[in-house]
Amino acid sequence: MIGLDIAKNVFQAHGVDALGRVVFRKKIARRKLIEFFVTQPSCLVALEACGGAHHWGREIRKLGHTVRLIPPAYVKPFVKRQKNDAADAEAICEAAQRPYMRFVAVKDEAQQASSVVFRARDLLVRQRTQCVNALRGHLAEYGCIAPKGMTHVETLIAFVKDRTNALPNGARLMLEVLIRSLASLKENIAVLDAEIVRRAKEDPVARRLTTVPGVGPITAAAIAALAPQAESFKRGRDFAAWLGLTPLQRSTGGKTRLGATSKMGERTIRRLLIIGASAVVRQACRRSAASSPWLNRMLARKPRMLVTVAAANKTARKSGRS
Repeated sequence: MIGLDIAKNVFQAHGVDALGRVVFRKKIARRKLIEFFVTQPSCLVALEACGGAHHWGREIRKLGHTVRLIPPAYVKPFVKRQKNDAADAEAICEAAQRPYMRFVAVKDEAQQASSVVFRARDLLVRQRTQCVNALRGHLAEYGCIAPKGMTHVETLIAFVKDRTNALPNGARLMLEVLIRSLASLKENIAVLDAEIVRRAKEDPVARRLTTVPGVGPITAAAIAALAPQAESFKRGRDFAAWLGLTPLQRSTGGKTRLGATSKMGERTIRRLLIIGASAVVRQACRRSAASSPWLNRMLARKPRMLVTVAAANKTARKSGRS
């Protein structure tokens, strides 16, 4: 077995035999990594599931080796004393030998390419929010106040474009730059949304997921692109727990203590599921007679946000079974 600590330029390899005895500790330059593994007999290669791990996992697997990716949080307990590359590689090797260790499936290039569109969309949405907040904050200094939300941005834009008000020209020029940036971001987000919808229609898994209430094309495509293979989970509840939609446990001494939502999984999917669940809960509040009895009972005795997260958990369980 070889534990490999990857980096930008210099990698650290830690090799052990079948009995766990150290065979070598070696630093390897990036350009010589493939050459090194070509000379090694077929073995188990363990890496941390960090940036670039899936790329190196695919390349090393092509050479006939078995690749296992381990979440960094599961490697940290095996690091002895000092933190350095050699200690990290040894810890990776030690963690991979545990019989009940959880591994991350190596993603292929197509799956990683599908996830890029969601990362790019999240970046543009955050930039759009920044532009709107900056526009609202600057105009508040000149007496223009608008409620929060994208639906009220047009009020701010109309105030900037109105040449009859007392807004100074120096401020108006700068705010028009923000407005143009906002328009460009909206256009690019629309392009990405159309691409996500197109991919969701072409993917049979995404089409099946859209039949679940609260799951639209964007959420379905995100689950298909960002979530591990369904075979990685024994049941739908495990998928909900992986997403971080379950309570955080602080139990001891036979006493069960449950805290807030753990938020330990893929935050993009979790956020989309909660947004979809909020729409389901909002419809249930408007049409209580037509909604599910479970939602009616929950809304009668629990806060609305708690019910929303519970509905997202239920949606995740259904999606995991799909």
